[in-house]
Amino acid sequence: MKVGVPTEIKTDEYRVALTPSGVRELVDHGHEVVIQRGAGEGSAISDADYEGQGATILPDAEAVFGEAEMIVKVKEPQPVEVAMLRPGQTLFTYLHLAPDAELTQGLVDSSATCIAYETVTDARGRLPLLAPMSEIAGKIATQAGAFMLEKPLGGRGMLLGGVPGVAAGKVMVIGGGVVGQNAAEIAIGMGAETYVYDRSIDRLRELEHILNSRCSTCFASTLEVEARLPDMDLVIGAVLVHGAKAPRVITRDQLKLMKRNSVLVDVSIDQGGCFETSRPTTHTDPTYEVDGVTHYCVANMPGAVPITSTWALTNATMPYVTKLADLGVHTALESDPGFMNGLNVAAGKVTYEPVARDQGLEFTPPQDALRLVTAAA
Repeated sequence: MKVGVPTEIKTDEYRVALTPSGVRELVDHGHEVVIQRGAGEGSAISDADYEGQGATILPDAEAVFGEAEMIVKVKEPQPVEVAMLRPGQTLFTYLHLAPDAELTQGLVDSSATCIAYETVTDARGRLPLLAPMSEIAGKIATQAGAFMLEKPLGGRGMLLGGVPGVAAGKVMVIGGGVVGQNAAEIAIGMGAETYVYDRSIDRLRELEHILNSRCSTCFASTLEVEARLPDMDLVIGAVLVHGAKAPRVITRDQLKLMKRNSVLVDVSIDQGGCFETSRPTTHTDPTYEVDGVTHYCVANMPGAVPITSTWALTNATMPYVTKLADLGVHTALESDPGFMNGLNVAAGKVTYEPVARDQGLEFTPPQDALRLVTAAA
């Protein structure tokens, strides 16, 4: 199979979907790899590094999309990239379709076979391709929130960890999954007074053990969250419903309960955001203010640390990329129900039920749509 890697063009995105190690794996398996010139520069990978492992460097995205049978990316395709997809071509990347009806329709119209990293599951129902980026985003969320609390950045003017004689700041983490756990670990490490909220008592018990009882674990009822908001300096939204729009956990009215110049960080923004007042921002222009509360809603937080996140991501995705190349999309997906869960669009059909439900579209079982897929010309 010919595998193509274009340069990421989303604003402030520096990751790349394949490392030289990944190229070597694919070439050793008898496949061809074509990479857009400069695709790895943001992650400190040169074209020569790729060529040294057997990749062919092509001058632009049009050439990569035109030659490759499978396109491997990091972020969701931008409109110019959607226009280059063709029937039967396989796209493997983060998609986050639930809040983006325009992208969903574009992929449907392309008749490409689109597999989303974030909905692939393992044998235990976990999200192995989302987990490494969730770990990084959780850590960044607390770091960014702490930074935005500084006065020159519009914050309250406080050090999150405090100092002897001055109380530490208070951090609320809503959502106890991978993002929430990592956000809490960093907050605890900084010395903040930390509260983690979740609706699963079993998960709260796990976090109590994992975090060694160094924070408060709280059941995430609306009243409990509301009662605690006036005390908080930093609130991190880390809720996730697999492949669906994020639920709202803080409303516009509830912002009035918060301290002036406190900070909200919405890690769920790529699934639509979990605060009513959230809208996507970029690393270049990361924050805005609503009712005196700073909002940090960068939609690709791990993109700020590409040397870490590119390797973390490709370590997780590489076995799946190799499987697709070795077996072809039909056999690869049919042999693994968890991999089949990653199929979001195929043959002009929406094949992931939460996306269809959130957008009011017809859902086609992935196995049925896959039977309609023919190889890209």
